[in-house]
Amino acid sequence: MNIRSIATVSLSGSLDEKLRAIAFAGFEEVEIFEADLLSFNGSPRDVRKMCEDLNLKICAFQPFRDFEGMPEPLRSRNFVRAERKFELMQQLGTGLLLVCSNISPAAIGGLDRAAADFHELGERAKEYNIKVGYEALAWGVHVNDYRDAWEIVRRADHGNIGVILDSFHTLAPGFPTNSIASIPPEKIFLVQLADAPKLGLDVLSWSRHFRCFPGQGDLPVVRFMEAVQTAGYRGPWSLEIFNDQFRAGSAVRTAADGLRSLIQLQDQLSDQPKVLQPKSQTLGVGFIEFAVNEGKAEDFSVLLNQLGFRKSGLHRSKNVSRWSQGEINLVVNCEPDGFAHSHYIAHGAGVCAIALEVGNAQQAMARAEALKARTFYQPVGLGELEIPAIHGVGGSLLYFLDETRDNWDTDFVKLEASPSSEHLIAVDHISQSMPYDEMLSWLLFYTGILDLQRLPQTEVPDPSGLVQSQALVAPNGSLRLILNGSSATRTLSNRFIAEFFGSGVQHIAFSCSDIFQTISAMRARGARFLRIPDNYYDDIEAKYGLDPMMMRALRDNHILYDRDGEGQFFQCYTEPFDDRFFFEIVERRAYAGFGAPNAGVRLAAQSRDTRSFTVPRV
Repeated sequence: MNIRSIATVSLSGSLDEKLRAIAFAGFEEVEIFEADLLSFNGSPRDVRKMCEDLNLKICAFQPFRDFEGMPEPLRSRNFVRAERKFELMQQLGTGLLLVCSNISPAAIGGLDRAAADFHELGERAKEYNIKVGYEALAWGVHVNDYRDAWEIVRRADHGNIGVILDSFHTLAPGFPTNSIASIPPEKIFLVQLADAPKLGLDVLSWSRHFRCFPGQGDLPVVRFMEAVQTAGYRGPWSLEIFNDQFRAGSAVRTAADGLRSLIQLQDQLSDQPKVLQPKSQTLGVGFIEFAVNEGKAEDFSVLLNQLGFRKSGLHRSKNVSRWSQGEINLVVNCEPDGFAHSHYIAHGAGVCAIALEVGNAQQAMARAEALKARTFYQPVGLGELEIPAIHGVGGSLLYFLDETRDNWDTDFVKLEASPSSEHLIAVDHISQSMPYDEMLSWLLFYTGILDLQRLPQTEVPDPSGLVQSQALVAPNGSLRLILNGSSATRTLSNRFIAEFFGSGVQHIAFSCSDIFQTISAMRARGARFLRIPDNYYDDIEAKYGLDPMMMRALRDNHILYDRDGEGQFFQCYTEPFDDRFFFEIVERRAYAGFGAPNAGVRLAAQSRDTRSFTVPRV
């Protein structure tokens, strides 16, 4: 088992709050960032005592800047500064100082000059029983490559001087990782880890604002760690993340995500013991559960009838009904107590649980628990099925169903319904809104537990700001999730969060084989749909040259259209239910996306038609 560490700079809050969050998450070690110590209202010995009480070892103190290659009198002053840091570190109880490559314009280049400085620093560090690790910053003035940093350490030839390897500073500039294997393991004093999305930024801005945990970005962190392991390094794996979202969010949540990312990373390495069950294949959505009260249930039943759903079952012991159409199963829970009722009290009417069909429910549950997901249990009636579950977005539940548990509907008394023409086939995708600073957390959650692949993140223009949208798709297409977040407070996504009192499912898309027949049948039963402006259809007609009959059908039914190569996509939205969530009807014709070009038009239409959000009626 590798040693898991994190730098305090990765989290929000004061130093004591950060340390408690780090210990609570389950880390064994911590790097103390100098700025956190300087702003802490306590002595270094107080920090040491706090870490000891939390069973945290301080693996490093960092950073020590602008050291090597400085002219006099700055060079002499640097050694005085260093010895003061060594004294402080003895009070902290840590034996490793991180020195990052010089970024001062006064610095003088030359490998031998830098090596001589580090040899002398090693002599002084030896007197304090302290080691010094040298890290190449990707924007260093003379040293920005770990290979040059290692060459300086090699030439310094001192037992107290080693190298610190950082995945971001290696991978972001595109340096090869194969040279890492040639570094003697005893000279690698620490390995720091960070991922990042692909962005067209200078490396300094990229590093300072957009680092993220392994698995949340696009850098080949696994390849980096494979090289580190080949070198024989067996020391701490330490996360060092500079990220505006993390510094604005919950320290407890961020620390938990950090540990989750290291567990997943270890499991991906070929020479590491497997700590996780394999990802169980995702097979689709078993059912979606809505929490409502009896008054809202009546209105909701009217909407479901309009959409062609039939009441197919009543729970044997609870005020819960099942509604079906095609392969879609919706559960409407009106119980006056229990989890669904608590969810309704907290959030109002909405989705309180999603049941996913997987290849092996127990395997999926074991993996989720190993990744520190919060499990959920509640009493069930005699003879009723207990379905394994974990807590998901906004406190909702995620159930796991497999072939041993696909008889969940035995809890329901089946109702005989008159035959009806079913137009809806299956759940196409589920869209969840959340605060922007939680998006990376739930991305890691879903991709860690389920076999979901990330599509490129997109920006959707809302009349009141930009919404970031992240699609996650199962390889077999059986499950599609959309995560939406925005830092603009007045976007529809954030207004939903305010109305819903937290993150949750904002809309569910159902697939059909003929959207024109489907919408026509729904309108005949009284369903009402979002009105799309004529200007949109004028543009579509000019853009795609659709025949007049198609254009008339699109206009008359307020259906949105998109094309990708030969693929075509049709989508139509219901009006919101209780100003909280809505449904989407889609038809795919060899089309894999989600109609992103239409999202801005849809959001503008919804913003126009949606009343100002107020405190929900419960």
